Amino acid sequence: MSSLRFKAVEEAFKKKAAAVEVPSELTSEYFGKYVFTRSIMARFLSEQTIKEIDEAIEKGTKLDRSIADKVAEGMKKWAMELGATHYTHWFQPLTDKTAEKHDSFIDYLDDKPGENIIEKFSGKLLAQQEPDASSFPSGGIRSTFEARGYTAWDPSSPAFIVDDTLCIPTIFISYTGESLDYKAPLLKSLNSVDKAATAVCKLFDPKVKKVFSYLGWEQEYFLVDESLYVTRPDLLLTGRTLLGHESAKNQQLEDHYFGSIPTRVVAYMKDLEFEAYNYGIPLKTRHNEVAPNQFELAPIYGECNLSVDQNLLIMSIMKKVARRHGFRLLLHEKPFAGINGSGKHNNWSLGTDTGVGLLTPGKTPEENLQFITFVVNILMAVYKHNALLKASIMSAQNAHRLGANEAPPAIISVFLGTQVSSVLDKLENSSSDEAIVVDSKKKLSLGIAHIPEVLLDNTDRNRTSPFAFTGNRFEFRAVGSSANCSSAMTALNTAVAAQLIEFKAEVDEKIASGTSKQTAIFEVLKEYIKISKPIRFDGNNYSDEWKEEAKLRGLDCETSVPKILKAYTNEESIKIFTSTNVMSEKELHARNEVKWDMYTKKIQIESRVLGDLTINHIIPIATRYQSILLDNVNKMKTVFSKEEAEKMCQLDLQLIKEIAERVNTIKSDVDNMIEARKKANVIECEEEKANAYHDTVLPFFDKIRYQVDKLEMIIDDEMWPLPKYRELLFIR
Repeated sequence: MSSLRFKAVEEAFKKKAAAVEVPSELTSEYFGKYVFTRSIMARFLSEQTIKEIDEAIEKGTKLDRSIADKVAEGMKKWAMELGATHYTHWFQPLTDKTAEKHDSFIDYLDDKPGENIIEKFSGKLLAQQEPDASSFPSGGIRSTFEARGYTAWDPSSPAFIVDDTLCIPTIFISYTGESLDYKAPLLKSLNSVDKAATAVCKLFDPKVKKVFSYLGWEQEYFLVDESLYVTRPDLLLTGRTLLGHESAKNQQLEDHYFGSIPTRVVAYMKDLEFEAYNYGIPLKTRHNEVAPNQFELAPIYGECNLSVDQNLLIMSIMKKVARRHGFRLLLHEKPFAGINGSGKHNNWSLGTDTGVGLLTPGKTPEENLQFITFVVNILMAVYKHNALLKASIMSAQNAHRLGANEAPPAIISVFLGTQVSSVLDKLENSSSDEAIVVDSKKKLSLGIAHIPEVLLDNTDRNRTSPFAFTGNRFEFRAVGSSANCSSAMTALNTAVAAQLIEFKAEVDEKIASGTSKQTAIFEVLKEYIKISKPIRFDGNNYSDEWKEEAKLRGLDCETSVPKILKAYTNEESIKIFTSTNVMSEKELHARNEVKWDMYTKKIQIESRVLGDLTINHIIPIATRYQSILLDNVNKMKTVFSKEEAEKMCQLDLQLIKEIAERVNTIKSDVDNMIEARKKANVIECEEEKANAYHDTVLPFFDKIRYQVDKLEMIIDDEMWPLPKYRELLFIR
């Protein structure tokens, strides 16, 4: 019991819930303490300055440098009051992570070298910086010797303070203006869907001036005891277990789901929520997920751009707080084989500046016609661009989760529910003067005296659907736990914007030819309902039958990550991104180069770790145990006759043979995997290299794992070097 593994297990068992400092104030009194919110701005900026900022955000105009100077001065005063000594432009490079370079406020007085130091922060430093950041992936947009890049302030996303640093959300662009990040395309897509949706809304209500895109994410994650985590090189370096036999008990009883939250985890969640509230992140929900040691948190709905920033910030805070409680946070989409992986469901909707939810059924036929108009156009957008939407959420990590029996498959379809589906079916075959009626709520009597009537939503839920309508929003369930939501939201908003533009043009053309507005809308919608029918599926997305049916419907059923990513640069994708000015063709091709390169590197790292674990950890233990068995057989022969010894040592002999066969197979597969990697590495084309890694390197992972997991079940438990699933997942 003296191995590193058992010491780690013993240490994990001894840990108790960490003490959490509970704020003395109400949440509402300290909420957003470290964020440059509107109420804080009012203390440090004039009304005119705030008005100028609002106009810049609403109209997309550039802030005058004099206004930027006033904002910078106010920000600095506020930040320094809270102990900030540095500032940074906080941006989102194409790594799915955030980036920052800290600079101190100090500078020489009057810019003259000497002894006099003063704290400075100007509008110039606020509005734009040149971080270089030449090592970030650009997909060939810029070379190392042409590395100039700029970060530019996003006024629509408030600055915040982390530790001693003022963080200013920014976009990241190249010297020639191409996007090198996730935020810039997201902002452009939000602007595009705003304009397109507003134009359509004016068909129903001329008073609408703006449409907002809303996002509510649900963040799933695993917690693993830190002492066990550090003894698993695969978790440490890749975020997932490359080896490990599943526990006899995992999630089959589903007793963890919504169960009583373990005391150490409750302490972590409380601490995390207090931190989140300081940063204005409105965490609302926390609970156990279905897999052991898996949990979920979710905030109140918010504007899409701000919600994305908050999700990136909360992922960083989650990691930091986990360390304080003796945990390590796992955001990998599939850290453990055989149990559920982690997603990040993106609940998306549109709403007007007049307070109308465009995906919420109305009370009048005209309101419902507007509701159906947006639902049908979203169906069309998802139908036309289902391959692109899949590409927007696909990664090396998410590929392990999608298609497993707990996540949507690698096929994008839409679930509407029986009521909305029946409305569309009726509309498809109706005359234009028939009213659309959608019940917002139905009452369901349960026949139990002390239980009140339950209000039913206008749709059931389908947890197997990757894109499901859930009453007043669509839930994009296929997004991965570690992903930047911007990728999915940019693709979705762009696809919907392009579709709404097309719809408006068709309606206008019919009106111009003498058709009444309502009839024109009905005629176009009826045609769209027929065209988009293949994307609608209310059944079990996990079934093999659906995969076959989806192919017959013409939906994209590709499962290879490198091939899926090609959807970004197909003719239709290029058309919608360029026509809406969200991304140029050059930017799209560059992003694919980055995504292929990232895929290759992640598989490459996992391959190297897998080879190291098997050759330097598993095989030595296997042969050591084999030697013990051989020694026992030889000793038995010295005490008993040959016949008696062989009879009594049958099990040992079988194990000796099995270990030899499995070790030889492992060594052969590792050698072949390394050889495949070497061949792939010499390929210069990023796309071809990624395909080679997928087709020739990745297949060895399951082969090697199978043999190692079999060894885990026969080798002496006290000798096994890596913490087992029962220890990783069931120690609180």
